[in-house]
Amino acid sequence: MSETDGNKNKELMNALNSVKKVNVGDVVNAEVLAIDDNKQLIVGIEDSGVEGVVPPRELSSKPINNINDAFKVGDKIKVLVVTKIGGDKEGGSYVLSIRRVQSRKAWDEIQAKADAKETIKVPVSRAVRGGLVVDAGVRGFIPASMITDHFVRDLNQFKGQTLECKIIEVVPEKNRLILSHRAIVEEDRKAARDKVMSNISEGDTVEGKVARLTNFGAFIDLGGIDGLVHISQISYAHVDKPSDVLKVGQEVKVKVMSIDQDRGRISLSMKALEPEPWDSIEEKAPKGSIVTGTVKRLVDFGAFVEVIPGVEGLLHISQISHQHVNTPSDVLKVGQEVKVKVLDVQPENHRLSLSMRALEPEPDRNDGNNKAPRHNVNDNSKTNAPTEENGFTLGDIVGNELKKEENKNNKNNK
Repeated sequence: MSETDGNKNKELMNALNSVKKVNVGDVVNAEVLAIDDNKQLIVGIEDSGVEGVVPPRELSSKPINNINDAFKVGDKIKVLVVTKIGGDKEGGSYVLSIRRVQSRKAWDEIQAKADAKETIKVPVSRAVRGGLVVDAGVRGFIPASMITDHFVRDLNQFKGQTLECKIIEVVPEKNRLILSHRAIVEEDRKAARDKVMSNISEGDTVEGKVARLTNFGAFIDLGGIDGLVHISQISYAHVDKPSDVLKVGQEVKVKVMSIDQDRGRISLSMKALEPEPWDSIEEKAPKGSIVTGTVKRLVDFGAFVEVIPGVEGLLHISQISHQHVNTPSDVLKVGQEVKVKVLDVQPENHRLSLSMRALEPEPDRNDGNNKAPRHNVNDNSKTNAPTEENGFTLGDIVGNELKKEENKNNKNNK
């Protein structure tokens, strides 16, 4: 063999040795050779001399609206070898995936952050039964119990939001990623709570925003910690439901009534910032005045009537009517508007005495059947004793008796 032939053989062997063998599961470099009508890529695997196909579902971990906007001929890409098509024959082709390379990279990054106890921010893709599906480069899941620190009925409100989360569990081989936003919320609230608790005192007036409404009151966000305005502290006027007078997101001023540092609880009042209604009661409902009120409560001994918001007076059963009243409910009902006269005012004792009877005309002395009124007669009238009340004198009675006797004698003589 000549030296020239030997060199050619050596070059051929080197060329053959330089061809990389392609194995399923490898991540390899490739070049986009064409974009076909099926919206898939035809690529050449670098240093292998073979081609592969990247089908549409393997193009990306995120939706692609137009493949021509995402890829161009000549682009250099990394792909994962999924499987071989065409058997072991020479010139066989491969199914390749860009999406799985991205996914593998995402899992590696997530695992690294989990090991470093770092958080990640993820957009919420959709709400499902039991929690939220999020996009962390791979599919992640936030269970309902790990979304926030209170019960949420409608999870759809989180759709489209980006939530910061702690990484709870990472299992790439099972495509399992569990995250918690609640852990972030609780940490933030603790920091905010500590800040608020150190800056407010009982008696302070502060501004807040209505965060939640319940049947028993309203929770006010004071900037990271919620305080409670009990329903009895919303207004001096009677409030059936907090939602009747407040709405979520409404800004309000409140007074700090008490602070429980150990339990992290703050009691608030809105009505404490309103004028005390009893302070002006002698001006608004002075003794002897006639006012219109609303029956708020009925009891055995009378009715409580609200004459101004926050001020109720007692309408005693004896003051309802001149007529006999067995029970207040026979005459009155809750919610009824009535006119009453103020009999007595005691602001210092929060007492107000009212009367409806005082506004009625005095009844006639007749019993209703046009009979003359009965008089009290002394016992002497029973023996025909002379009195000024019955209109007879002793002389009248004796004279009449003598005249009767005379007439009787005259008849007998005839």
